[in-house]
Amino acid sequence: MQYFSFDFRALGSQCEIGFHCANGELAATYSQRAIDEIARIERKYSRYLDDSHLAAINKNAGAGWVEVDAETQALLDYADTLYESSSGLFDITSGCLRHVWRFTENTLPAAAAIDQALQQVGWKQVIREGGRIKFDHQRVELDFGGFGKEYAVDRAADVLALQCQVKHGYVNLGGDIRVIGPKPDGSPWQMGIRNPRHSDGLIATLPIHAGGLATSGDYERYIEVDGVRYCHIINPQTGYPARHWRSVSVMAPSAVVAGSISTIAMLKEEAAKEFLDATGFPYLAIDFRGDIFQHA
Repeated sequence: MQYFSFDFRALGSQCEIGFHCANGELAATYSQRAIDEIARIERKYSRYLDDSHLAAINKNAGAGWVEVDAETQALLDYADTLYESSSGLFDITSGCLRHVWRFTENTLPAAAAIDQALQQVGWKQVIREGGRIKFDHQRVELDFGGFGKEYAVDRAADVLALQCQVKHGYVNLGGDIRVIGPKPDGSPWQMGIRNPRHSDGLIATLPIHAGGLATSGDYERYIEVDGVRYCHIINPQTGYPARHWRSVSVMAPSAVVAGSISTIAMLKEEAAKEFLDATGFPYLAIDFRGDIFQHA
């Protein structure tokens, strides 16, 4: 068994797939299958592609019923679970707030613009019936950005593990990771956690035998105004970005669960530590002062 790794770009991120395999030819075939699955999910659910399935839903569901397939129904079920379990903090209709918060300009949006956008936010405005969906408000839109990349990580890992019978490896999409199994000698993979204030450095390294690791933070897309940082993780109830945590990293059985928990923790602000402790999952969180809170 040899170790092979493949670097590529997807979902706006630098990505890597690494695993042990019998030879290079098989490794190239297996990695391409996983990359193709990631590309399929991006084409289907990207908010940036006008011809994606998600774009078609957003375009038409305000006018009437739109049919959705089983995969999309499952993701909507998961979104509903996240909304209910987070008391509305995780709301996939909050993506419209990105039109107000522009992280290419160091200026704050007007309060009136935020208030107007908030009228379009609300998971309860999404009506589902069997395999159909429609919106109560014409300007509601769905955004899978809160778990889409982590879902792609898990799907790619499933391709490697179930279709290709890979037993030792991982998928890493821009820091959202799914480990398929330990190294052949049984030792864990060492996964680095980025320092939220130094992009070229790590603040910790976590050993992982299997499962997901995801990080939410205030350092990927943000603006600074009068010395205050405003990031892309926006509270759907207030319309303003979360500010208490620099980053929250969570380990869970899957990447999508790890990512959902880390995002909810960011949105819970000061109440996040109690929430994280209650999950029982390992985590590493860094607050706005730079203090580190960790549970193994």
